Amino acid sequence: MAFESLASRLQSAFDKLRGRGKIDESAVNEAMREVRLALLEADVNFKVVKDFIARVKERAIGQEVLKSLTPGQMVIKIVNEELTELMGGNVARLAASNRPPTVIMMAGLQGAGKTTTTGKLAKYLQKQNRKPLLVAADIYRPAAIKQLQVLGEQVKAPVFALGDQVSPVEIARKAIEHAKENHYDYVLIDTAGRLHIDEALMEELKQIRDTVKPDEILLVVDAMTGQDAVNVAENFNSQLELTGVILTKLDGDTRGGAALSVKAVTNKPIKFAAMGEKLDALEPFHPDRMASRILGMGDVLSLIEKAQESVDEEKAKEMEKQMRQGEFTFDMFLDSMQQMRKLGPFQDILGMLPGMNKMKDQVQIDEKQIARVEAIVKSMTKKERANPDLLNGSRRKRIAAGSGTTVQEVNRFIKQFEEMKKMMKQFSGMANKMQKKQKKKGGLGLPFMGKGGKPGGNNFPFNFKPPFK
Repeated sequence: MAFESLASRLQSAFDKLRGRGKIDESAVNEAMREVRLALLEADVNFKVVKDFIARVKERAIGQEVLKSLTPGQMVIKIVNEELTELMGGNVARLAASNRPPTVIMMAGLQGAGKTTTTGKLAKYLQKQNRKPLLVAADIYRPAAIKQLQVLGEQVKAPVFALGDQVSPVEIARKAIEHAKENHYDYVLIDTAGRLHIDEALMEELKQIRDTVKPDEILLVVDAMTGQDAVNVAENFNSQLELTGVILTKLDGDTRGGAALSVKAVTNKPIKFAAMGEKLDALEPFHPDRMASRILGMGDVLSLIEKAQESVDEEKAKEMEKQMRQGEFTFDMFLDSMQQMRKLGPFQDILGMLPGMNKMKDQVQIDEKQIARVEAIVKSMTKKERANPDLLNGSRRKRIAAGSGTTVQEVNRFIKQFEEMKKMMKQFSGMANKMQKKQKKKGGLGLPFMGKGGKPGGNNFPFNFKPPFK
């Protein structure tokens, strides 16, 4: 999980401030010592940490905190604002040329995920109703051209390639001509990388830059390399004048040093973050939302955006209508699980909900067990899914054999499903009463919530234990 260890340390530091009626300078200094250690352990640049702590202390010891009714919360608010500013403040939008195509030059070292990120960026642009052209200008790495062509097929975007015998500069130049003739909106040039920065690499990149005059020069760096990623960004920026950075593997970076340092060191914004291996796992980098996640305040806006992109709206409306009528079948359960899985790993979803960061240590969702439950439902006949009363002993034995589970597991799941069905009826009654009082009501229903709105418990249908360890 991104920033997991850093988030844990910072939240522990601020727990001591929450609820205090008064905060003096010594309390602020004590909290800032903890914050400083947490940032250094997260591999944040030392100078960045020093400047960050100085800014927070200057504001926190000032009158705005002393006059506040909740000084502890005010200090946390200041840290949140300074973290946001540290990572860039506002969202850095991708350039769009007044005279298409917009040319984007992708740079980076080998192993950072540059070619894959180029494919992800093409997918992202397609969602914005843009028409991207991928350009295979890495003629040195074995199979680099083929890799980009495969990615192009997967995202249904054309790839411009002239083989490995033509110079990258010439490939880039001819690609721009091709894009203009065929009315492409964006040209994404996948350039060569090296295992380390050298003179030959930089000279070639400069030649491409001077020839095609790109609107964007985006550096792709591996967030998991921490301070090394920042050093790479600084070196590339000094020679190429970057316009932005894309952080890959941010979902696996528990520390967060690169994300918190790269903007301050290079003065170039982080434009995108890759949060998974799938081709649609590239998100615009929102400094405010990331700061909110780090401090355990959740990221509801990103969760809503994910839901809007992933959830079948018509199916969700139909399901909501059926639930309001007190209906809940195995088919509906299966549909709801499949809709939820489109949002991404459940642990990531929990991290976007306010206050859930602390619970993630105790709440661990077993994705394999969820798949086993889906297998149980899929092993039922159409009639059995619609009418659980048909599930006698022999049918349950057949379902267990078909799903690769035991009869005991099938029995346990069916029992949990029945409990959840009762809960859904109660919710539908409450919802209908509320609907009469309110003219407008909306939102995502989370069928996996237990009693009191808390995850898990006997009402949680995913697992047999339940699936929280």
